[in-house]
Amino acid sequence: MIEATPAASKLAADSNAPLYIRMQEQDNVAIVANDGGLPAGAVFPCGLVLRDRVPQGHKLALRDLAEGEAIVRYGVVIGYAQRSILQGSWIEESLVRMPPARELTNLPISTHVPAAAAPLDGYTFEGYRNADGTVGTRNILAISTTVQCVSGVVEHAVKRIKAELLPKYPHVDDVIGLEHTYGCGVAIDAPGAEIPIRTLRNISMNPNFGGQAMVVSLGCEKLQPGRMFPQGSIPIQSTGGKEDGLRVVCLQDAEHVGFESMIVSIMSTAEEQLAELNKRRRETCPASELTVGVQCGGSDAFSGVTANPAVGYATDLLVRAGATVMFSETTEVRDGIDQLTSRAVNADVAQAMIREMAWYDDYLTRGGVDRSANTTPGNKKGGLANIVEKAMGSIVKSGSSAISGVLSPGDKVKQKGLIYAATPASDFVCGTLQLAAGMNLHVFTTGRGTPYGLAAVPVIKVATRNDLARRWHDLMDVNAGRIASGEASIEDVGWELFRLMLDVASGRKKTWAEHHKLHNALTLFNPAPIT
Repeated sequence: MIEATPAASKLAADSNAPLYIRMQEQDNVAIVANDGGLPAGAVFPCGLVLRDRVPQGHKLALRDLAEGEAIVRYGVVIGYAQRSILQGSWIEESLVRMPPARELTNLPISTHVPAAAAPLDGYTFEGYRNADGTVGTRNILAISTTVQCVSGVVEHAVKRIKAELLPKYPHVDDVIGLEHTYGCGVAIDAPGAEIPIRTLRNISMNPNFGGQAMVVSLGCEKLQPGRMFPQGSIPIQSTGGKEDGLRVVCLQDAEHVGFESMIVSIMSTAEEQLAELNKRRRETCPASELTVGVQCGGSDAFSGVTANPAVGYATDLLVRAGATVMFSETTEVRDGIDQLTSRAVNADVAQAMIREMAWYDDYLTRGGVDRSANTTPGNKKGGLANIVEKAMGSIVKSGSSAISGVLSPGDKVKQKGLIYAATPASDFVCGTLQLAAGMNLHVFTTGRGTPYGLAAVPVIKVATRNDLARRWHDLMDVNAGRIASGEASIEDVGWELFRLMLDVASGRKKTWAEHHKLHNALTLFNPAPIT
């Protein structure tokens, strides 16, 4: 339940009328909805008077709170009052003592598994079918790399390929280099090293790359092509110079004399692959062939009020349509683990989630930190007091469907439905791991604003607030802020997003990130030592 100040629909037309939003009836705090916040003395229609100036998105006390009393938002204890707080006061971050993390024992296991909703049939998009059964939303030549040493050469070659070769192959959307900072100078046999290796392998086989792999190697690196792509890992057989179905260019080969010879070798190999990709055409595919990764970044107190609930609604629509949806960001769902395990389709799925949470708890402990290290200055400026409050708003991106599977970092998804893909919460690391899992479309919500994008998949960005959508009008694709102002419902924006996903997946529409060619570098998760 989301409860706005009484007469909110009428107040939406008057931006100066005081407005707060309370998420659940049992909440003893609410957030100020007005752009720019409200001054001390502002009076809400219910008669509540603000004692302090409260910035937009920040919490106010709906009643007097005693020292040590639970502060409740989303129907969940997000902290405890550090001192007594009077009704109408601003509950700033320093007044909230964070509760301890939920223990990973005695959790509810599949106690509230949602019944399957009615199938959502008849929705389609125009995609590129791959021989391995996956479907791409774009047709891209991706050049993988085994080691960071070759990145500069590949970057130069990609520029030449785009300028000299790509115009000859009009059915290929783009050429990108899958550059990274791994491959050598690392303890490649250490525990945890398998994560970046399988991440690179699975990214190279992303559905948007046509199931064909090309790799540039230096020659002396620890991550040799044969280790990155073991025999049998390339499901599509291709023609041309290749090693076990893999096109490889090794810069240290004796045939390369001078820089230009390296570039010519990469370009000639790339042209073989461009010719094959250019044969592909879009065809009508059911919405069930979408693999969508959902994520949030630059979150604020409205994330869990507007954008993330709308994404959650669209997630449920996708699941009903038979698609795959991945939600991630371990530290940003950790405090809601009991909500997740209770929705697990069976005990095996619940236990897999618990194992991933426990692994990440240990990982943070080894680094001398805990989940509280997650929140940023921007999160706090946007009204989020701590990671508990942030997690309650983040988790709603997963919608209300049963959780049918769990992925470890770098693994590839192999089933339909709602999947928990365990990743760090970093935007770039999470996006990289969701790419490896097989994501062919990305949905990203933001409250503070970020120009985040990925070269490999379209990224649909959803703004949490009207003000952000207005100021960043050519960066945000969907304005969920209309939910807070009463101009649209969660259902309205959820359906808008669902339909936009089909249009973007079909190539009928481009996202703003695609329009501006904005993309962030791949960022691998490597928990193993660097030597």
